[in-house]
Amino acid sequence: MGRPLVLCPGLLTTQADLRELTDLLRRDHDVVTFDLRGHGFSSAAGRYSFTAFLGDFRAVMAEVGRLGLPDPVLVGHSLGADLVVHYVSEYPGTVAEMVLIDGANPVPEPFVTEADLPEFRAMFDGLAAWTKGLEGTSRQVMLTAQEILDLNLEVDVVRSAILGRYRKIDCPISVIMSTSMAGDSGEGRAPWRNQNWREGIERLVRDQPHISASWLDAGHGLVVTRSREIARIIRDTQGRSGRTTP
Repeated sequence: MGRPLVLCPGLLTTQADLRELTDLLRRDHDVVTFDLRGHGFSSAAGRYSFTAFLGDFRAVMAEVGRLGLPDPVLVGHSLGADLVVHYVSEYPGTVAEMVLIDGANPVPEPFVTEADLPEFRAMFDGLAAWTKGLEGTSRQVMLTAQEILDLNLEVDVVRSAILGRYRKIDCPISVIMSTSMAGDSGEGRAPWRNQNWREGIERLVRDQPHISASWLDAGHGLVVTRSREIARIIRDTQGRSGRTTP
């Protein structure tokens, strides 16, 4: 039996999307994963806020605790990383390790400004239309475009204060980040968003130098496109601290 590991998906990502990463992690861990509310096989909900998602994650962890397993490793992607950080800051001493994948980033500037709203509305309209074709499957997402936008705006606020959460955590932390979370087109605001992303992690490691940071040449969907590298990094970083640079 391996060490218990809880894998928390991000916004618009389901257990089905993470199947390859989950299977790879199961070589060394007993993996528990789940679908966020409004995703995959979880039920739709009347509210899709950060607080609501965090409450769901607390419920998952309570079930893990009832299994009587040793303190688990927590792995979260994107929004899932933010949920992991908030949970562990509230319940110190309950997990063995944290691995955060392209999320929970204390970026210097918010990503969605008033000027960015038309671009993000159009993008999320497209995403919502695309997910319509997934209804009734293990990859379905039930959030509307407006709910996705509202949650992204809320996460910007959450991340503005997340350094304080990190300071309450006493277990080893590794972060695995994408170099092109906003895409690699080099057009529009993408270069600035990618730089803002990098500066957030540099800020984090300055404040918390024990955190190990790894970068992959990939976009925000790295949990799908680079699952083998992520599984290797998780395996190689178990129990050690320090910083790696790209």
